Amino acid sequence: MSSLTLFILQYGFLLLLWLFIFILIFSLRSEVFGGRVRKLPESAAPAPPAAVRPAGPDAVTQAHQAAAPVRAEATSRSVGRLVITSGPKQGLELPIGSEPLTIGRSSDSGLVIRDDYTSSHHARLVRYADQWMLEDLDSTNGTFHDGHRVAPRSPVAVRIGAPITVGQTTFELRK
Repeated sequence: MSSLTLFILQYGFLLLLWLFIFILIFSLRSEVFGGRVRKLPESAAPAPPAAVRPAGPDAVTQAHQAAAPVRAEATSRSVGRLVITSGPKQGLELPIGSEPLTIGRSSDSGLVIRDDYTSSHHARLVRYADQWMLEDLDSTNGTFHDGHRVAPRSPVAVRIGAPITVGQTTFELRK
């Protein structure tokens, strides 16, 4: 092999290595800092949750079908609000309808939680067949329902009054 070919291969490999490192850094940066977030004044009241597009037919829907049945008192007809019981927004109550609600640090989430332990798109509450399901969206620190960790992309049925923990915030569904 000529010295010119060896030289080109060495520097080509070095270029690919640096490209991989820059992609890795960009990926980590976007996960840690999320998208651009606009600053709200401290005195501004929290906005109601934004509409989130419903999930399409995918693995989430299949997991919903395999979920265990929930008692009658925990159906979506009896759920009217989401109440934050601990964390930076303690006491905040959000009315919830039948639309999915995403939870995370990103400004396009329905419930925005800004802390170091919450991912940009951390979890999602989805109504399916008269019950609410909680789905972890591959978050770094996990989502907990009634003290048990929710497996990523495996929705679990939500019980009324059971604590749901995302980062340093705990909330629950109430009538």
